[in-house]
Amino acid sequence: MKIFLSLLFFLSINSCFTETKSSKEIQKNISLNNQTSKEFKKAYFASGCFWCVESIYESVLGVEEVYSGYAGGETENPSYEKILTGKTGHAEAVEVIYNPKIISFENLVQIFFGTHDPTTLNRQGPDKGSQYRSIAFYQNENEKKIIESYIDYLIRNKSFKNKIVTEVKALKKFFRAEEYHQNFENKNPYNPYIINVSIPRLKKFQKKYSEFLKKDNKH
Repeated sequence: MKIFLSLLFFLSINSCFTETKSSKEIQKNISLNNQTSKEFKKAYFASGCFWCVESIYESVLGVEEVYSGYAGGETENPSYEKILTGKTGHAEAVEVIYNPKIISFENLVQIFFGTHDPTTLNRQGPDKGSQYRSIAFYQNENEKKIIESYIDYLIRNKSFKNKIVTEVKALKKFFRAEEYHQNFENKNPYNPYIINVSIPRLKKFQKKYSEFLKKDNKH
């Protein structure tokens, strides 16, 4: 990802491996896990660099938390380094924890297709490789039907000039990415990739889907 990242950037990332979560973050995760089965649902999408996608869904009203990770392949416990080889079968993906009383799965699917190019095979923006392919994951037949119905809608309305190549795939397992990838955009606002790719993509989303935005967006 991010071919043009400098050596300095990689060194700064390596230093993040030793970071630990604060007690406040740990408590938040415990609280969220206790509530997830009752109040929240989860949705999973892959649409290029997860730094970008995480930031987009984090800004959506009704979304409680978003985690970057890997899904779509067969390799157990994949690492970022293995993902970059393109041989794991996994794609960079996000886990979206949301309140269905505020935002629907249909809306999340709409945002998914509206914030990336679903017609580019194994590529999104400057990022090339199968790990950046477009996938809409489903966990049950209802979610599958919603995704497929929306794709049919896009095709009927000729929303894209080229053929939609998004995979509609059953979620087998989601592996959360390394800690330094989580909330990466907010933690690294001056990173070259964030400035040149992630933030412009986020702002494009905010302009296009203002009705879905939280009021306290930072960007």
